[in-house]
Amino acid sequence: MKAPISKKDPRKATGRSGEDLAAQHLVQQGYTILERNYRLRIGEVDIIARDEEYLVFIEVKTRRSKRFGSPFEAVDIRKQQQIIRIASAYLQGKEIPVRFDVVAVHLNEQNVRIEVLKNAF
Repeated sequence: MKAPISKKDPRKATGRSGEDLAAQHLVQQGYTILERNYRLRIGEVDIIARDEEYLVFIEVKTRRSKRFGSPFEAVDIRKQQQIIRIASAYLQGKEIPVRFDVVAVHLNEQNVRIEVLKNAF
């Protein structure tokens, strides 16, 4: 069960907005979205999609400024390992090419910029 997004927590609202923008962008790039916010006890993957022959596990990081560094830097080794464990559980022995992408959503007052790093790890 998902916790409701609090209107008082702007970080969650920013994250949700970034995930929505990332999903729209990925669809425009030819991805087929299979799951959003796929959650297991060990954690969550923001988006699971198909891109041609690949099943892609996607982490989305949204930033309004560079104050806390690049969105790509936020996907550290711990988060990478968590996503890999979730992917293994999701696949349950299926033989299918897998890829791990990271989507950076840069939001500021002037514009929105979305970058996709394929095969991020």
